[in-house]
Amino acid sequence: MSIVTVQLGQCGNQIGREVFNAICSDVHGMHGLCSKKENESYHDACKERFFSEEEAEVPVARAVLIDMEPKVISQTLSIAARSGCWRYDDRSHFSQKQGSGNNWANGYSVHGPRHREVIMNLVQTEAEKCDRLGGFFTIMSMAGGTGSGLGAFVTQCLRDAFPTSFILNHVIWPYGTGEVIVQNYNSVLTLSHLYQSSDALLVHENDVIHKICAQLMNIKQISFRDVNQVIAHQLGSVFQPTYTAGSGSHYSRNPLGDLMETLVPHPEFKMLGLRNIPQMPENSLAYSTFSWPGLIKHLRQMLIANAKMEEGIDWQVRPPRLDSSTPPSHSTNKPLHFNTSIANLVILRGKDTHSVDLGSFQDPSLYTSWLNPQDAFNAWKTPRAFNKYEKSASLVSNSQFLLKPLDSVVGKAWNMFASKAYIHQYTKFGIEEEDFLDSFTALEQVISSYTSL
Repeated sequence: MSIVTVQLGQCGNQIGREVFNAICSDVHGMHGLCSKKENESYHDACKERFFSEEEAEVPVARAVLIDMEPKVISQTLSIAARSGCWRYDDRSHFSQKQGSGNNWANGYSVHGPRHREVIMNLVQTEAEKCDRLGGFFTIMSMAGGTGSGLGAFVTQCLRDAFPTSFILNHVIWPYGTGEVIVQNYNSVLTLSHLYQSSDALLVHENDVIHKICAQLMNIKQISFRDVNQVIAHQLGSVFQPTYTAGSGSHYSRNPLGDLMETLVPHPEFKMLGLRNIPQMPENSLAYSTFSWPGLIKHLRQMLIANAKMEEGIDWQVRPPRLDSSTPPSHSTNKPLHFNTSIANLVILRGKDTHSVDLGSFQDPSLYTSWLNPQDAFNAWKTPRAFNKYEKSASLVSNSQFLLKPLDSVVGKAWNMFASKAYIHQYTKFGIEEEDFLDSFTALEQVISSYTSL
């Protein structure tokens, strides 16, 4: 099944371009120990997901590009075309001459309704190119105006127009130190609206990716492109073809559906986090060796200690000891910093994946009491290496990983709202105080639900 990517705002368009670059680089890169037949199967599965191929042309990304300012879209189209490996359809983009001014209400209440018809026509056209539509993957920021406000509006339109299709929103969590003064308002409004219309939200935190660039990739002067390339690498490690438990000897044909079935067992819990190891500068790969037991040990500890990267893992955190009469969520000796999970998916790429022992991820103490660990944990594998890494492992987790950042954003936004700061900038575009209160209520319920795990 094919995935239509919807790139929204400056952030969404720049990350989207890097995602397609990473996918193409992987397809044409090292193959590990795979046979020619398996490589061809991998290539075909990837193409079906992400590209349509016109005769005698390079692959064309299944994507719609949307921004209220033309500059970034123009750059994105040009850079993709110059790659020579893939390109965007010249007709699958929409822009205007004026942005949303970092105002969520402007994107949601003004630009969205005004341009709904032309945007949804572009989406419909892209969807009709798919032999089988598997769903939509939207990429957007939470801090600005177009990506967050227009992104929330477009996601709502996608749900109305394609009620049976899967929608996965990829959202970029803003830097804690602040990008724009109203970013917490924008974030609260975005998350609360996406929670209603999306099937799941896959979150990357800017602060975390920045640390990965500095500490793992050894980048001295970190640019937005450096950050976006790390994000794209992690996304590619999840969305490139794999064998799932139900796909047998063929690569999975329904990536979004498989992801939702594996990780989102309840509509109250939609927050997904992503960790990928190893990550290091390309020039270090030739001098590095990795063992599966070592990678799995690190990945599991990253999960339970809520470490976002390999460096700085707290190895003192241990799962709670459970007796037969104490369900996991009610354990009296649960460690303070232990990260309880609802569901986890481990994706292994590279040689000898068939022999990897993943039993440590099936420990009942890792999970909430209302799911059987056998249902809460899944593994996808492929012997094909990913982007020059001989062995690599990714973890997509539905857990308490975002509780602290979410509570912080809601708290900061509430403090501003209580003093009526900047509210007039939203009410002039039709977002009333009641809309803010509804958003606060919705996210406080999300925080409460995840806390109760």
